[in-house]
Amino acid sequence: MDRRQFLRAAGPAAVAGLAGCLGGGSADTDYDVGMSAKAFRPVQITVEPGTTVRWLNTSKQGHSVTAYEDDIPDEADYFASGGFDTEQAARDNWGNSSGGTMYEGDDFTHTFETVGEYAYFCIPHERAGMVGTVVVTENPDTAASGE
Repeated sequence: MDRRQFLRAAGPAAVAGLAGCLGGGSADTDYDVGMSAKAFRPVQITVEPGTTVRWLNTSKQGHSVTAYEDDIPDEADYFASGGFDTEQAARDNWGNSSGGTMYEGDDFTHTFETVGEYAYFCIPHERAGMVGTVVVTENPDTAASGE
C-alpha cells in the first residue's frame, strides 16, 4: 500500500479515534456552560428566573466561575465556585491557595432568581478574555433570538 492509500484509509479512523481527545475532557453532556482552555462555551446563556445553571470544566486547565460583583443585579445573590461571598474573597483565596479551583470534570451550579444580566469570569484566565454572561429574563426565547 502506498502512502496516499494508507492516508485515505487511516484518515477517518484517526479522526474518529482522536475525537474524544480534541474536546479536552469529559464525556458528560449534562451541563449548560462548558470550559475550554481559555473560554466559556457558550459565552452567553439566557434563562428564566429560578433556573439552575451548571458549569462543567471540560478542559484539563484549572478554572473558576466568579461573578463580577458590580456586574450582577443589586438584589441578586453573589456566586463563585468555592462558595465565596464576594469577588474579593474569591480573588484572595485563588491567589493564596487556589481556592475555588474547578479541575477537569468538576462542576458548579447556581440558581438565578433575579431578572437581569450576570457577568462572570475565570480568575486565572480573566486576562485572556475568559468571561461570560448569564441573562435572566421572563421570556428567554425572545431574548435569545434578539426580538
